[in-house]
Amino acid sequence: MDYVVMAGQLFLSLSILIVLHEMGHFFPAKWFNTRVEKFYLFFDPWFELFKYKKGDTEYGIGWLPLGGYVKISGMIDESMDREQMKLPPQPWEFRSKPAWQRLIIMLGGVTVNFILGILLFGLVLWNWGEEYLPNENATYGIHVDSLGMDLGLQNGDKILAIGGNSVEKFGGNFLRREIIINDAKTVTVERNSQEKKINIDEKYVDILSRHENKGMQIFAPRLPFVVSTVQKDSPAEKAALKVKDKIIAINGIPTPFWDIFSVEAKKNKGNPVSIKLIRNDRDTLTKNLTLTETGLIGVTRAYITEFFDTKKQTYSFAEAMPAGYRKSYNFLADQIKAFGQIFKGKIKASESLGGFGSIAGMFPTTWDWERFWTMTAILSLILGFMNLLPIPALDGGHVMFLLYEVVSGRKPSDKFMEYATIAGFVLVMGLVLFANYQDIRRFFF
Repeated sequence: MDYVVMAGQLFLSLSILIVLHEMGHFFPAKWFNTRVEKFYLFFDPWFELFKYKKGDTEYGIGWLPLGGYVKISGMIDESMDREQMKLPPQPWEFRSKPAWQRLIIMLGGVTVNFILGILLFGLVLWNWGEEYLPNENATYGIHVDSLGMDLGLQNGDKILAIGGNSVEKFGGNFLRREIIINDAKTVTVERNSQEKKINIDEKYVDILSRHENKGMQIFAPRLPFVVSTVQKDSPAEKAALKVKDKIIAINGIPTPFWDIFSVEAKKNKGNPVSIKLIRNDRDTLTKNLTLTETGLIGVTRAYITEFFDTKKQTYSFAEAMPAGYRKSYNFLADQIKAFGQIFKGKIKASESLGGFGSIAGMFPTTWDWERFWTMTAILSLILGFMNLLPIPALDGGHVMFLLYEVVSGRKPSDKFMEYATIAGFVLVMGLVLFANYQDIRRFFF
């Protein structure tokens, strides 16, 4: 069921983005009296699922969900309509229009994507705001996973700065971003009441960008172990543990924080243990229970909001739109920097690329409109960015040749455009297959 929800969100998000992207081509073409023969959501080789015709345009839904398209008369595109191009140019055809009009038509799709990304980010901020944990409020420091330990962090460290930039909002994603995108070389922490600078080896640019490590937090807030819920028929229920019990020791070993308890419990998995706890902030009790084979007691633990004050920044509509622009700008800047890291060989393309499975995995397993529209904004910006790459068959390839025509005054021949489009289409399909193969490899092997 979880996969169905994730796939459903991906399908809806991509459908919205494809239709709006193609509208970005469709309407400028109509404004310049250019005939649009087809407007399709998804591709329709051999047959389509639905179609109807209005005026000169056939509207439809294809069966192959790899994108969508508009077929504009007199344009060399993936349709490869050679017969039409052999006929004399007609006034309603794309090839008959001035270069500046053709440039606007080709830029329409990515323009819609960029505007949509900004608008959605802004609307999400306007409607939901931003809630975060101020770094200074994480008074117990951090709890690190194995990757964080490899970096040189320790449980109880307080993050002060990354690469010389002070940290205002608590979270491991900022550390990951600064190392991968901005080549951060140091992390400054407070350890045992003293400031310590940790040097970051360049190899972590590659390690942190690997697909296998993308789900790792690196660090999380260090918290006491307070019971939030007790699972039915669990060792905790049998031992009469209650919500809000604070566990402070196991087998006589003090466990002021959950991470310490977790380590000690795994040493005794499947065995009887003695647990000391504080109830109602005053009574100290001892409970005997047998841990599960995985070292658990069968409770969920209280999380950040039970211990720390978070902040929620709200936005008026007038404030949200500029903030949405800034988020979009920063996201696109990071994408450009990430491409630079790939070209430098610091990030492996095989690790950073993913297909539809990876994209679906970015959506939550339950339907969350805030997350859905945030992800749609991100995908819209990615779609605009990727389409703007100067690869024939993509919008950016057409724009590249149109700019050449505007500057030089010479139009590339139809035969050259045909061969370039074929080469570009093969390259794009190869990248799509490669990205989805990576998903298959990660899932099955």
